[in-house]
Amino acid sequence: MSRSRDAEPAPTFHELIHAPVRLRICGLLRPVDELEFAVLRDTLQLKDANLSKNLSQLAEAGLVSTRKEFSPARDDARRLTWVSLTAEGHTALAAHLAALRAIAEGDPALPG
Repeated sequence: MSRSRDAEPAPTFHELIHAPVRLRICGLLRPVDELEFAVLRDTLQLKDANLSKNLSQLAEAGLVSTRKEFSPARDDARRLTWVSLTAEGHTALAAHLAALRAIAEGDPALPG
């Protein structure tokens, strides 16, 4: 399900989101309600530990949330981890993308 587009927030550069892996994670999560951990890992071609570390940083900042559920297709106790952008994450990403556009367009008024 696609998120509705509200008025674009003021451009605000977000150092945490800007790191390439975290920016790619947020970009993948932006148009969907949630993605399963393995889908993120495989799409971004990351190791589990690298993805986990970056998701933890985003989660600690309140930008993503995770939920776990048992898989009906599995016989063992392992659970699936689902990841989604929070409302704060959507806002922060939109503001960061607006800041990147402003930087690319040479906007001298962008706050440093």
